[in-house]
Amino acid sequence: MRTLAVTGALAGLCLVAACGGGTTPARRADTGGIKIGLLLDDLRQERWKRDRDLFVSRAEELHAKVEVKTGDGNPDTQLKAANELLDAGVKVLVVVPNDLEKAVAIVDAAAAKKVPVISYDRLIRNADVELYVSFDNVKVGRMQAEVLLNRAPKGNYVLLGGAQSDNNARLLRDGQMEVLKPAVSSGAVKIVAEPWIDRWDEANARTEMANILKKTKNIVAVVASNDSIAKGAIDALTEAKLAGKVAVSGQDAELGGCQRIVAGTQTMTVYKPLKPLARMAAGAAWSLANGQPIDSLVKMNNGKKDVPARLLDPISVEKSNLDVTVINDGYHTQAEVYGSK
Repeated sequence: MRTLAVTGALAGLCLVAACGGGTTPARRADTGGIKIGLLLDDLRQERWKRDRDLFVSRAEELHAKVEVKTGDGNPDTQLKAANELLDAGVKVLVVVPNDLEKAVAIVDAAAAKKVPVISYDRLIRNADVELYVSFDNVKVGRMQAEVLLNRAPKGNYVLLGGAQSDNNARLLRDGQMEVLKPAVSSGAVKIVAEPWIDRWDEANARTEMANILKKTKNIVAVVASNDSIAKGAIDALTEAKLAGKVAVSGQDAELGGCQRIVAGTQTMTVYKPLKPLARMAAGAAWSLANGQPIDSLVKMNNGKKDVPARLLDPISVEKSNLDVTVINDGYHTQAEVYGSK
């Protein structure tokens, strides 16, 4: 892995997630309405609205109050929002960082007020973070590349990464290249372009893919790092009359991504069950606010320290297992994905 070292075992994390952190319901009633700050990057993508709602729901079960703010995709705006939450008296700050390096200022501001920080989904680099909760993002990258390589074992590949300011984008690329490297070394696969997509933005992905297609239409696979980027790439492929002919990956099991899998224009997505993640984070925040220790089975080095971490396993989804994963779990309904019949 290029940027992080992972130690320890992942076994037992599903049990931790199911419990949601915190202590027993009998003791929760004495919290007196502890205030937790949830600081998101933005709410443009479907999944972050789900994270927010699930997190708030679990915190309310624990009799905690949640103040939610976003950075609107801007690190300076996010720092301003963080200071507003800290001034409002939150006891714990849960952060989805916009920029993995600039978010250090958020952690420093929280430390000045003795408020612990939980890094949610994305790890803040070079900062004294109390806990990191996420999915195994290197594994997500491996899953994306494995499915596409199985579908298209030879030919030209395009890698559309996420925002370079997001540590997860780097971890995904690590996992993707881990799988693709032998095929690249043998000459079976050639990577013709590997741009990073600022803000994970669909429009930016479409522009990048359109520019690549102007240079060559001889492409067999697009390793798109999430479903928004996949949508942008597929729009460009559609204009070039290549949609459905080129294998395309994704991530987050967004409704549009699942619908494209059914339609045959997107090959796969990666489903990351958000309920256990959000419940785990809310429970851990409640525990920290009450001065209780946090257990972890994993350590991840963020450049400053070995951060205690809890990582959950993602699920690779194709058309063949869409019903028994995403739909069976209630993440989307059959009518939503397949349309009314």
